[in-house]
Amino acid sequence: MKFGLMFSQQVPPNSGISWQEPYEDMLKCLPVAEELGYTSCFNVSHHAQKDGLCPGPLIACAGAAAVTKNMRIGTGVLLVPMYAPLKLAEDIAVLDNLSGGRFVFGVAPGYVAYEFEAHGIPREQRVGRFEEALDLMTRAWTEETFSFDGKYYQVPETRLTPKPAQDPHPPIWYGVSATASLRRAAKRRAVQIMSPRHGPEELVAHFKPYEEAAAKEGWTIPERPIMRSVFIAETQEKAEETASPALNYLFTELYGAASAAGERVLRAADGSLITDKDQVGFENFKNRYIIGDPAFAIEQLELYRDAIQPTEVICWMHLPGVSGKDAMKSVELFAREVMPHFAGHANQS
Repeated sequence: MKFGLMFSQQVPPNSGISWQEPYEDMLKCLPVAEELGYTSCFNVSHHAQKDGLCPGPLIACAGAAAVTKNMRIGTGVLLVPMYAPLKLAEDIAVLDNLSGGRFVFGVAPGYVAYEFEAHGIPREQRVGRFEEALDLMTRAWTEETFSFDGKYYQVPETRLTPKPAQDPHPPIWYGVSATASLRRAAKRRAVQIMSPRHGPEELVAHFKPYEEAAAKEGWTIPERPIMRSVFIAETQEKAEETASPALNYLFTELYGAASAAGERVLRAADGSLITDKDQVGFENFKNRYIIGDPAFAIEQLELYRDAIQPTEVICWMHLPGVSGKDAMKSVELFAREVMPHFAGHANQS
Protein backbone atom coordinates (compact mmCIF):
# COMPACT_ATOMS: atom_id res chain seq x y z
CA MET A 1 0.00 0.00 0.00
CA LYS A 2 1.48 3.28 -1.14
CA PHE A 3 0.85 6.73 0.31
CA GLY A 4 0.42 10.12 -1.32
CA LEU A 5 -0.49 13.64 -0.27
CA MET A 6 -3.36 15.92 -1.21
CA PHE A 7 -3.54 19.71 -1.16
CA SER A 8 -6.50 22.08 -1.47
CA GLN A 9 -4.84 25.47 -0.81
CA GLN A 10 -7.80 26.62 1.32
CA VAL A 11 -7.75 29.69 3.56
CA PRO A 12 -10.83 29.69 5.82
CA PRO A 13 -12.29 33.16 6.51
CA ASN A 14 -10.74 34.91 9.50
CA SER A 15 -7.94 32.34 9.72
CA GLY A 16 -5.21 34.98 9.39
CA ILE A 17 -3.51 32.91 6.69
CA SER A 18 -2.49 34.65 3.46
CA TRP A 19 -3.58 33.36 0.05
CA GLN A 20 0.06 32.64 -0.76
CA GLU A 21 0.89 30.58 2.32
CA PRO A 22 -0.75 27.23 1.38
CA TYR A 23 1.10 27.19 -1.95
CA GLU A 24 4.39 27.90 -0.19
CA ASP A 25 3.61 25.13 2.30
CA MET A 26 3.05 22.62 -0.52
CA LEU A 27 6.28 23.52 -2.31
CA LYS A 28 8.28 23.27 0.93
CA CYS A 29 6.66 19.98 1.88
CA LEU A 30 6.96 17.99 -1.34
CA PRO A 31 10.74 17.54 -1.69
CA VAL A 32 10.88 16.34 1.93
CA ALA A 33 7.82 14.13 1.47
CA GLU A 34 9.35 12.50 -1.58
CA GLU A 35 12.46 11.65 0.43
CA LEU A 36 10.22 10.21 3.16
CA GLY A 37 8.60 7.79 0.72
CA TYR A 38 5.36 9.45 -0.37
CA THR A 39 4.68 8.51 -3.97
CA SER A 40 2.15 11.05 -5.22
CA CYS A 41 0.81 14.58 -4.87
CA PHE A 42 -2.74 15.55 -5.84
CA ASN A 43 -4.41 18.97 -5.96
CA VAL A 44 -8.09 19.38 -5.15
CA SER A 45 -10.09 21.85 -7.23
CA HIS A 46 -13.28 23.89 -6.99
CA HIS A 47 -14.29 27.32 -8.27
CA ALA A 48 -15.75 30.54 -6.90
CA GLN A 49 -15.14 29.44 -3.31
CA LYS A 50 -14.84 31.98 -0.50
CA ASP A 51 -11.75 30.24 0.88
CA GLY A 52 -9.66 30.12 -2.31
CA LEU A 53 -9.96 26.34 -2.74
CA CYS A 54 -7.65 25.90 -5.71
CA PRO A 55 -9.31 26.99 -8.98
CA GLY A 56 -6.13 26.39 -11.01
CA PRO A 57 -5.02 22.82 -10.26
CA LEU A 58 -2.87 22.42 -13.39
CA ILE A 59 -0.76 25.41 -12.37
CA ALA A 60 -0.41 23.99 -8.87
CA CYS A 61 0.57 20.64 -10.40
CA ALA A 62 3.24 22.32 -12.50
CA GLY A 63 4.69 23.83 -9.33
CA ALA A 64 4.62 20.42 -7.65
CA ALA A 65 6.34 18.79 -10.62
CA ALA A 66 9.12 21.39 -10.51
CA VAL A 67 10.14 20.54 -6.92
CA THR A 68 9.91 16.73 -7.19
CA LYS A 69 11.65 14.06 -9.23
CA ASN A 70 9.67 10.83 -9.03
CA MET A 71 6.27 11.53 -7.45
CA ARG A 72 3.19 11.19 -9.59
CA ILE A 73 1.50 14.57 -9.86
CA GLY A 74 -2.25 14.75 -10.38
CA THR A 75 -5.54 16.57 -10.14
CA GLY A 76 -7.88 15.26 -7.49
CA VAL A 77 -10.03 16.27 -9.27
CA LEU A 78 -10.36 18.79 -12.12
CA LEU A 79 -13.93 19.80 -13.06
CA VAL A 80 -13.79 19.21 -16.80
CA PRO A 81 -16.99 21.04 -17.91
CA MET A 82 -15.48 24.35 -16.72
CA TYR A 83 -12.78 24.18 -19.43
CA ALA A 84 -12.46 24.42 -23.20
CA PRO A 85 -11.45 20.80 -23.89
CA LEU A 86 -8.92 21.31 -26.67
CA LYS A 87 -7.07 23.95 -24.66
CA LEU A 88 -7.23 21.67 -21.62
CA ALA A 89 -5.77 18.82 -23.69
CA GLU A 90 -2.92 21.09 -24.79
CA ASP A 91 -2.12 22.21 -21.25
CA ILE A 92 -2.12 18.64 -19.97
CA ALA A 93 0.17 17.50 -22.77
CA VAL A 94 2.62 20.26 -21.83
CA LEU A 95 2.35 19.38 -18.13
CA ASP A 96 2.93 15.69 -18.82
CA ASN A 97 6.10 16.53 -20.73
CA LEU A 98 7.19 19.05 -18.11
CA SER A 99 6.85 16.41 -15.39
CA GLY A 100 8.58 13.67 -17.36
CA GLY A 101 5.40 11.62 -17.78
CA ARG A 102 4.28 11.79 -14.17
CA PHE A 103 0.86 13.41 -14.57
CA VAL A 104 -2.40 11.73 -13.52
CA PHE A 105 -5.58 13.32 -14.90
CA GLY A 106 -8.16 13.10 -12.12
CA VAL A 107 -11.54 14.31 -13.40
CA ALA A 108 -15.16 14.89 -12.38
CA PRO A 109 -18.24 16.58 -13.86
CA GLY A 110 -18.73 18.81 -10.80
CA TYR A 111 -21.90 19.44 -8.81
CA VAL A 112 -21.91 22.87 -7.08
CA ALA A 113 -24.54 25.08 -8.76
CA TYR A 114 -22.88 28.46 -8.30
CA GLU A 115 -19.63 27.19 -9.84
CA PHE A 116 -21.50 26.46 -13.08
CA GLU A 117 -23.34 29.78 -12.90
CA ALA A 118 -20.06 31.66 -12.50
CA HIS A 119 -18.61 29.99 -15.59
CA GLY A 120 -21.76 30.28 -17.71
CA ILE A 121 -22.19 26.51 -18.03
CA PRO A 122 -25.70 25.03 -17.59
CA ARG A 123 -25.45 22.62 -14.67
CA GLU A 124 -27.81 20.14 -16.33
CA GLN A 125 -25.27 19.73 -19.15
CA ARG A 126 -22.39 18.80 -16.88
CA VAL A 127 -22.33 15.02 -17.46
CA GLY A 128 -22.79 15.32 -21.22
CA ARG A 129 -20.07 17.96 -21.49
CA PHE A 130 -17.79 15.93 -19.22
CA GLU A 131 -17.94 12.74 -21.27
CA GLU A 132 -17.83 14.52 -24.63
CA ALA A 133 -14.83 16.59 -23.56
CA LEU A 134 -12.94 13.47 -22.55
CA ASP A 135 -13.74 11.87 -25.92
CA LEU A 136 -12.39 14.96 -27.68
CA MET A 137 -9.26 15.11 -25.55
CA THR A 138 -8.46 11.43 -26.03
CA ARG A 139 -8.65 11.83 -29.79
CA ALA A 140 -6.50 14.97 -29.69
CA TRP A 141 -3.81 13.12 -27.74
CA THR A 142 -3.80 9.93 -29.80
CA GLU A 143 -4.46 10.96 -33.43
CA GLU A 144 -2.00 12.80 -35.66
CA THR A 145 -4.79 15.08 -36.86
CA PHE A 146 -8.46 15.01 -35.92
CA SER A 147 -11.79 16.78 -36.15
CA PHE A 148 -14.70 16.62 -33.73
CA ASP A 149 -18.41 17.26 -34.23
CA GLY A 150 -20.21 16.80 -30.93
CA LYS A 151 -23.31 18.13 -29.25
CA TYR A 152 -21.35 20.63 -27.16
CA TYR A 153 -17.96 20.94 -28.85
CA GLN A 154 -16.89 21.27 -32.49
CA VAL A 155 -13.30 21.30 -33.72
CA PRO A 156 -12.30 21.54 -37.41
CA GLU A 157 -9.48 19.37 -38.73
CA THR A 158 -6.47 20.22 -36.61
CA ARG A 159 -3.60 18.74 -34.65
CA LEU A 160 -2.38 18.79 -31.07
CA THR A 161 1.33 18.99 -30.34
CA PRO A 162 3.23 18.18 -28.30
CA LYS A 163 1.73 14.78 -27.64
CA PRO A 164 1.78 13.68 -23.98
CA ALA A 165 4.92 12.01 -22.70
CA GLN A 166 2.89 8.98 -21.59
CA ASP A 167 1.64 6.57 -24.23
CA PRO A 168 -1.13 6.82 -25.27
CA HIS A 169 -1.92 9.63 -22.77
CA PRO A 170 -1.88 10.31 -19.00
CA PRO A 171 -4.03 7.92 -16.96
CA ILE A 172 -7.57 9.18 -16.37
CA TRP A 173 -8.99 8.82 -12.84
CA TYR A 174 -12.71 9.36 -12.27
CA GLY A 175 -13.79 11.08 -9.05
CA VAL A 176 -17.45 10.05 -9.19
CA SER A 177 -19.93 8.10 -7.04
CA ALA A 178 -23.18 7.78 -9.04
CA THR A 179 -23.70 4.26 -10.35
CA ALA A 180 -24.04 5.33 -14.00
CA SER A 181 -20.85 7.39 -13.74
CA LEU A 182 -18.97 4.49 -12.16
CA ARG A 183 -20.01 2.27 -15.05
CA ARG A 184 -18.87 4.90 -17.56
CA ALA A 185 -15.52 5.06 -15.77
CA ALA A 186 -15.03 1.34 -16.21
CA LYS A 187 -16.10 1.49 -19.85
CA ARG A 188 -13.48 4.20 -20.43
CA ARG A 189 -10.98 2.06 -18.49
CA ALA A 190 -10.45 4.88 -16.04
CA VAL A 191 -9.31 4.32 -12.48
CA GLN A 192 -11.89 5.23 -9.83
CA ILE A 193 -10.59 7.50 -7.07
CA MET A 194 -12.68 7.47 -3.91
CA SER A 195 -13.68 10.81 -2.37
CA PRO A 196 -12.78 11.72 1.24
CA ARG A 197 -16.39 12.68 1.94
CA HIS A 198 -17.64 9.08 1.82
CA GLY A 199 -17.63 6.65 4.74
CA PRO A 200 -15.99 3.22 4.42
CA GLU A 201 -19.30 1.44 3.79
CA GLU A 202 -20.04 3.80 0.91
CA LEU A 203 -16.62 3.15 -0.61
CA VAL A 204 -17.28 -0.60 -0.61
CA ALA A 205 -20.69 -0.02 -2.19
CA HIS A 206 -19.25 2.28 -4.88
CA PHE A 207 -16.65 -0.26 -5.95
CA LYS A 208 -19.30 -2.89 -6.70
CA PRO A 209 -20.90 -1.44 -9.88
CA TYR A 210 -17.49 -0.27 -11.03
CA GLU A 211 -15.99 -3.73 -10.66
CA GLU A 212 -18.99 -5.35 -12.33
CA ALA A 213 -18.72 -3.01 -15.30
CA ALA A 214 -14.96 -3.59 -15.55
CA ALA A 215 -15.53 -7.35 -15.61
CA LYS A 216 -18.03 -6.97 -18.48
CA GLU A 217 -15.43 -4.96 -20.37
CA GLY A 218 -12.85 -7.69 -19.76
CA TRP A 219 -10.65 -5.12 -18.06
CA THR A 220 -8.52 -5.71 -14.97
CA ILE A 221 -8.60 -2.63 -12.73
CA PRO A 222 -4.93 -1.60 -12.29
CA GLU A 223 -5.25 0.58 -9.17
CA ARG A 224 -7.59 1.20 -6.25
CA PRO A 225 -6.67 4.60 -4.78
CA ILE A 226 -8.67 6.27 -2.02
CA MET A 227 -8.47 9.77 -0.55
CA ARG A 228 -8.73 10.31 3.21
CA SER A 229 -8.36 13.32 5.46
CA VAL A 230 -5.50 12.36 7.78
CA PHE A 231 -3.77 14.12 10.64
CA ILE A 232 -1.33 12.46 13.04
CA ALA A 233 0.15 13.76 16.28
CA GLU A 234 1.90 12.24 19.29
CA THR A 235 -1.42 11.84 21.10
CA GLN A 236 -5.06 11.44 20.08
CA GLU A 237 -5.94 14.59 22.01
CA LYS A 238 -3.32 16.71 20.25
CA ALA A 239 -4.35 15.45 16.81
CA GLU A 240 -8.03 16.18 17.43
CA GLU A 241 -7.31 19.57 18.98
CA THR A 242 -5.36 20.63 15.89
CA ALA A 243 -7.41 19.04 13.12
CA SER A 244 -11.02 19.00 14.34
CA PRO A 245 -11.72 22.66 13.44
CA ALA A 246 -10.53 21.93 9.90
CA LEU A 247 -12.78 18.89 9.54
CA ASN A 248 -15.73 20.76 11.03
CA TYR A 249 -15.17 23.52 8.49
CA LEU A 250 -14.65 21.18 5.54
CA PHE A 251 -17.66 18.95 6.15
CA THR A 252 -19.95 21.83 7.10
CA GLU A 253 -19.10 24.47 4.49
CA LEU A 254 -18.39 22.25 1.47
CA TYR A 255 -19.93 18.80 1.77
CA GLY A 256 -22.74 19.61 4.22
CA ALA A 257 -23.76 22.80 2.43
CA ALA A 258 -23.88 21.00 -0.93
CA SER A 259 -26.04 18.23 0.52
CA ALA A 260 -28.38 20.75 2.17
CA ALA A 261 -28.75 22.50 -1.19
CA GLY A 262 -29.63 19.20 -2.89
CA GLU A 263 -26.55 19.31 -5.10
CA ARG A 264 -24.76 16.20 -3.85
CA VAL A 265 -25.76 13.69 -1.22
CA LEU A 266 -23.91 13.51 2.10
CA ARG A 267 -25.02 10.88 4.57
CA ALA A 268 -24.25 10.56 8.27
CA ALA A 269 -22.80 7.35 9.70
CA ASP A 270 -26.32 6.04 10.38
CA GLY A 271 -27.25 6.51 6.70
CA SER A 272 -29.48 9.53 7.22
CA LEU A 273 -29.37 12.31 4.62
CA ILE A 274 -27.82 15.63 5.62
CA THR A 275 -30.42 18.32 4.91
CA ASP A 276 -28.90 21.10 7.04
CA LYS A 277 -25.19 21.82 7.25
CA ASP A 278 -25.52 22.29 11.02
CA GLN A 279 -26.18 18.54 11.28
CA VAL A 280 -22.52 18.03 10.46
CA GLY A 281 -19.84 17.91 13.14
CA PHE A 282 -16.46 16.39 13.88
CA GLU A 283 -17.84 13.74 16.22
CA ASN A 284 -20.62 12.36 14.00
CA PHE A 285 -18.42 12.01 10.92
CA LYS A 286 -15.37 10.42 12.53
CA ASN A 287 -15.51 7.37 10.25
CA ARG A 288 -14.62 9.62 7.27
CA TYR A 289 -11.17 10.63 8.44
CA ILE A 290 -8.13 9.38 10.32
CA ILE A 291 -7.28 11.83 13.09
CA GLY A 292 -5.22 10.50 15.98
CA ASP A 293 -1.92 9.06 17.10
CA PRO A 294 0.16 6.64 14.99
CA ALA A 295 -1.35 3.54 16.61
CA PHE A 296 -4.85 4.76 15.78
CA ALA A 297 -3.82 5.50 12.18
CA ILE A 298 -2.40 1.99 11.77
CA GLU A 299 -5.58 0.47 13.18
CA GLN A 300 -7.80 2.48 10.83
CA LEU A 301 -5.67 1.84 7.76
CA GLU A 302 -5.72 -1.88 8.48
CA LEU A 303 -9.52 -1.73 8.34
CA TYR A 304 -9.38 0.03 4.97
CA ARG A 305 -6.80 -2.44 3.73
CA ASP A 306 -8.94 -5.43 4.66
CA ALA A 307 -12.25 -3.98 3.41
CA ILE A 308 -11.18 -2.17 0.24
CA GLN A 309 -7.64 -3.34 -0.62
CA PRO A 310 -6.48 0.12 -1.70
CA THR A 311 -3.28 0.31 -3.70
CA GLU A 312 -2.69 3.87 -2.50
CA VAL A 313 -4.03 6.10 0.25
CA ILE A 314 -3.79 9.78 -0.67
CA CYS A 315 -3.64 11.68 2.61
CA TRP A 316 -5.13 15.15 2.98
CA MET A 317 -2.93 16.49 5.81
CA HIS A 318 -2.66 20.15 4.81
CA LEU A 319 -6.24 20.67 5.92
CA PRO A 320 -7.99 24.06 5.76
CA GLY A 321 -6.72 26.31 8.52
CA VAL A 322 -4.01 23.93 9.74
CA SER A 323 -0.63 25.63 9.65
CA GLY A 324 2.03 24.35 7.30
CA LYS A 325 4.26 23.70 10.30
CA ASP A 326 1.67 21.47 11.99
CA ALA A 327 0.84 19.69 8.73
CA MET A 328 4.52 18.99 8.13
CA LYS A 329 4.85 17.44 11.58
CA SER A 330 2.01 15.11 10.67
CA VAL A 331 3.61 14.26 7.30
CA GLU A 332 6.88 13.35 9.00
CA LEU A 333 5.36 11.43 11.92
CA PHE A 334 3.12 9.44 9.57
CA ALA A 335 6.11 8.50 7.41
CA ARG A 336 8.19 7.51 10.41
CA GLU A 337 5.61 5.64 12.50
CA VAL A 338 2.81 4.50 10.17
CA MET A 339 4.08 3.87 6.65
CA PRO A 340 6.66 1.21 7.64
CA HIS A 341 3.86 -0.93 9.06
CA PHE A 342 2.42 -1.31 5.53
CA ALA A 343 5.68 -1.72 3.64
CA GLY A 344 5.15 -5.48 3.48
CA HIS A 345 1.69 -4.99 1.99
CA ALA A 346 2.72 -2.92 -1.04
CA ASN A 347 0.53 -3.44 -4.09
CA GLN A 348 1.86 -3.25 -7.60
CA SER A 349 0.06 -0.70 -9.77
